[in-house]
Amino acid sequence: MTEPYIQLKNVDKIYLTKTDAIEAVRDVTFDINESELVAIVGPSGCGKTTILKMVAGLVSHTGGTITIGGKIVDRPQTDLGIIFQDAVLLDWQDVLSNVLIQINIRGMDQSEYEQKARELLKDVGLDGFETKKPYELSGGMKQRVSICRALVHEPPLLLMDEPFGSLDALTREQISMDIQRLWMEERKTALLITHSIPEAVLLADRVIIMSPRPGRIVDIKKIDLPRPRRWDSLDMKFNEYTGEIRKVFQQQGVLALR
Repeated sequence: MTEPYIQLKNVDKIYLTKTDAIEAVRDVTFDINESELVAIVGPSGCGKTTILKMVAGLVSHTGGTITIGGKIVDRPQTDLGIIFQDAVLLDWQDVLSNVLIQINIRGMDQSEYEQKARELLKDVGLDGFETKKPYELSGGMKQRVSICRALVHEPPLLLMDEPFGSLDALTREQISMDIQRLWMEERKTALLITHSIPEAVLLADRVIIMSPRPGRIVDIKKIDLPRPRRWDSLDMKFNEYTGEIRKVFQQQGVLALR
C-alpha cells in the first residue's frame, strides 16, 4: 500500500509569549494522499492556518511529526505553491510579471515558463490582461493572478489559506469553480483552509473538522460526490454533508440554533 503523501502524527503547537503559553493545536493526526484535495474547516482561532504553515515549514511544530513525501518537515518547504487570503501582488509589476515572480525567485528559466503563465491566465479568464497593473484589477482578478502564481512552477503540492475570504459572494463562487477546474486538470495534492462548510464540501475529497482552540480534530468526513461539482446543480447529498458538519459544530458549541 502506498504511503500517504502528507502525514501529521500527534502534532502540537504552543506559541510562547512574554507572559504565557498559548496552545494553538493539540494532538493533530491526519494523512493526505497523493492527488487528494482535503479541506480543514473550523472556527476562528482553532489553528487551521497554523496547521497549513506547519505543513509548509513556515512555523515549527512543538510536538509530533510532519512528513511530506516521506521526508521530515523541519524547515521551509520549496516544492509547493501557496494561495493566501490576500493576493499580495507587486504594484509596480504587470500581471504576467507577478505570475512569473515565482519563477524568478526560484532562479528558474523564465522563457521556459512564460507560456505556462499565459495558459494559466487564460484558464482563469485573464487572457488579455497580461500587461495590466494590479491597481487596474478587481479583487477577484487579483486573486486569480495569485492562483496562477502558485501554480506556474508546477508544484506537486498546493496549499490554500482562506483563498476566498476577502471576496464578495459571487466572486467566491466563480473562483471556487476556477480552483476546482484547475485541480481536476492537474490533480495536485492540495490542502484547503476555510471557514465555509459549503465551500469545503464542494471542493474536498475529505473534510477535517476542528474544535475551538486548542484545535483538535473532532471528525473527518469523506465527501462522496461526483465531479465536477457545480453550485447550481448540487443534490440532496450535498445538503446532507453540510448538515452533518454543522451538527458536529453544534455539538462542539460552535453553532447554536435559537
